Amino acid sequence: MTEEKFSSTVPTGKNRLALGVIVMALLGGCSMIPAYQRPAAPVPESFPGVGEATASPPVSWREYFSDPALHDLIEAALNHNRDLRIALARVDEARALAGIARADRLPTVEAQASANRSRTPGDVTGTGQPLVARRYDAGLGVTAFELDFWGRVAALSEAARAQYLATDEAAKSFRIGLVSDVATTWFLLTELSERERLAAETLQSREESLALIRRRREVGLATELDVLAAEGLTESVRIQWTELKRQRDETENALRLLTGMGAGIPAPTNVAGQPPMAGLAPGLPSEVLLRRPDVRAAEQRLIAANASVGAARAAFFPRIALTANLGTASRELSGLFDAGSKAWLFNPVLKLPLFDAGRTRANVDVAEARKVQAVADYEKTVQQAFREVADALAARTNYGEQLAAQETNQRIQQARLKRVKARERAGIASYLEVLDASRDAFGAEQALVSTRRQLLGAQVALYRALGGGE
Repeated sequence: MTEEKFSSTVPTGKNRLALGVIVMALLGGCSMIPAYQRPAAPVPESFPGVGEATASPPVSWREYFSDPALHDLIEAALNHNRDLRIALARVDEARALAGIARADRLPTVEAQASANRSRTPGDVTGTGQPLVARRYDAGLGVTAFELDFWGRVAALSEAARAQYLATDEAAKSFRIGLVSDVATTWFLLTELSERERLAAETLQSREESLALIRRRREVGLATELDVLAAEGLTESVRIQWTELKRQRDETENALRLLTGMGAGIPAPTNVAGQPPMAGLAPGLPSEVLLRRPDVRAAEQRLIAANASVGAARAAFFPRIALTANLGTASRELSGLFDAGSKAWLFNPVLKLPLFDAGRTRANVDVAEARKVQAVADYEKTVQQAFREVADALAARTNYGEQLAAQETNQRIQQARLKRVKARERAGIASYLEVLDASRDAFGAEQALVSTRRQLLGAQVALYRALGGGE
């Protein structure tokens, strides 16, 4: 009775393997990962000149940009831009790497089958007769599974997961940047197209005036100096016109590259005819930082570096690896599943570093140094984000004021040109005064178009700086 009771409490081979699996699952409660704490944002509590205004809710690019032609270009860029494809493929790669690291936390169970035949010469066996040995095995096994008692594998998994999230946020940041780049390039193209049109019209007007001055010279009503002045003004406009054509062609090529050559370039509209964009209020810097994907990516990189410190520290402690299998074995293939052919193996291995010439300590120093770099990178990203929002807010305000002044100046120059032409026809003013007023009016028109585009660019920059929207 005692013997029977004793034998029932001793684990059999199968029970021992099950016990080992249970131990694998239960161990791993100790973690060396330092407690993560988000660094304080090293920026002022509010943006300059804004105060504590309520932040605008996130706005999608479809709502923010209402130009249908621009919508088509952005859609083409999101579908065909090669840099975006690379960024998305990197996200897939990081996700797969995180899955590999996560899989290391659980044992890998494999079906195993093997056959082994060997011959030993007679002079080695001691009997003088050669010995032929055969063995067939089949079963399930776990090979070199590490019991993560100190959290080393968990730390590596956490670091891989954070790297994946950082890559995903970086892809989102690139997407917002791509949308902004397409919009900025499109507005630049509209500006150059309008300025080119104004230059072409002005050039035609200058050529007509030049022909008129030459005829007047022939009848003695104009001097050679008047002709030279008219010729110089005409050629200066021609130079601007050809330069604007070159810039327009280059901007179209840049837009084609951004859209991945996936769409034709529509005919640009007048800058003044662009639909207005919604006004955006930044709110507090802390709210902006939670929106921006690049800031979230920097924080995930910091989390990964923090987890890597835990993995490096865990290397100081013992590592336990288990190898186990359960199955059948036989000298003959036909007897592999006969009664009594059960076989099992349980092989724990304990490794404790004793001397490695300071390698483990150096790995910890490397991990801690990288964490310091990650903290500085996060803080720098926060500061850069603050500056971009502040710059965009200042640009939006200042370009708005500048646009109002440019519109006033353009009206003044047109009125001046009209009066000077009237004085010249009445014989009161010289033609040189007309040329001077004409040059100033043309410059005012060009500056007005540029300022309108710069205001649009400032609004795009603010949309990007505030983290955009899906």
